[in-house]
Amino acid sequence: MSALSVVATGDSFITRRIVAGPQTEALAARLGGAEVCFTNFEMLTPCGEGFPNAESGGTWACGPAEVADDLRALGFNMVAWANNHTLDYSYGGLAATQRELARAGLVAAGVGATLAEAAAPRYLETPAGRVALIGACASFHGTDRAGNQRPDQRGRPGLNPLRHTSTWLLPREELASLAAMAAACGINARFETRVRAGFARPPEPGVVLFGEHRFREGPAGVHTEPHPGDLARLRTAIADARRQAEFVLVSLHAHEQRGGVLAEPAEFVETACRAFIEAGADAVIGHGPHVLRGIEIYQGRPIFYSLGNFFFQNETIENLPSDYFEALGLDLAASTADGLDARTANNTRGFITTPWAWKSVLARFTVEGGRLTGCELHPVDLSDAHRARRGTPRLSDEAAILDHLAELCAPYGTHLEIAGGMARIAL
Repeated sequence: MSALSVVATGDSFITRRIVAGPQTEALAARLGGAEVCFTNFEMLTPCGEGFPNAESGGTWACGPAEVADDLRALGFNMVAWANNHTLDYSYGGLAATQRELARAGLVAAGVGATLAEAAAPRYLETPAGRVALIGACASFHGTDRAGNQRPDQRGRPGLNPLRHTSTWLLPREELASLAAMAAACGINARFETRVRAGFARPPEPGVVLFGEHRFREGPAGVHTEPHPGDLARLRTAIADARRQAEFVLVSLHAHEQRGGVLAEPAEFVETACRAFIEAGADAVIGHGPHVLRGIEIYQGRPIFYSLGNFFFQNETIENLPSDYFEALGLDLAASTADGLDARTANNTRGFITTPWAWKSVLARFTVEGGRLTGCELHPVDLSDAHRARRGTPRLSDEAAILDHLAELCAPYGTHLEIAGGMARIAL
């Protein structure tokens, strides 16, 4: 078996054409030369073929159909598109995007007409061997997930989900007080009615419900764990792909964080990613929080918990549905620019005030014989004072990006050797 070379980037939220020029040529040169070039396609295209969903991933994400061709021209050949924007424009937007990705020649994983299709590996033939990609998403609205087909019922289009359970822990006295408050205010009355009617199951012994939240006795904190059925389905897909391809990549979109620190993945994300490696994945490529997270080498294979943003053009979207404006207290006379100004309070809140949303890396790595044999990390800068330019990547030599990533990697025991404007993982 030959070594497989991979270039991986994080989220590509693209709302306009990628223009050819020196900056694009430099990016293409850095992305080129690998058998696999991957990004997370965090948008829909074209918008005109779907109506806006009542819920979105934050911004109703769409762009021109040609951006799929633009990504292909940059060198990308594999994308995941199971993310919190997959159903922003309902099933029409999903179908149109699936068509455009296929037309552009991009191998796309994580979404389908049924759960079986969304969960299925997608394959790329390369000189190094056959490569499988499995896409999954942990951050989504309930109606975004695909559904299984039955002999007597159609399946449902959507994404390949990784649900999770959060259980908050409280010492005994505080837990008893919480149970008393729940009984006094009746916050669980509707749920209890559903249990009596047979539409819901009662909580396990020792669990106290307070509305949508679960509590148990223990040291104050929170415990999260992946949904066992979703995790089993993903492990099965990885095992199948392992038999059908020489290399297996898994993509996971997950915003969920540990406590108040966006750069630290939630406990269940770490649990699931390690399980993916145990099931046979050669690498796990994470994205979602729009900032960098650490890198773990687990059983000799990499878990990139988040590679941050590659494109992040959510401020130059052309139009948005009425729901967006209503949430901001704006009427039908408001323009998209008005809506964006209101959301950011004229650039004083939101991602514009998060410096690390605009600094990221692209990873070039090789795997051979089930082991990571090398990994380079190249800094990328998306920052700019003007909204029209912000969110478009350019190569950077900013040492602070690599120093920051080294700090995020340290808790996982991953050491970066920084020199010459890039970093290498010490193996």
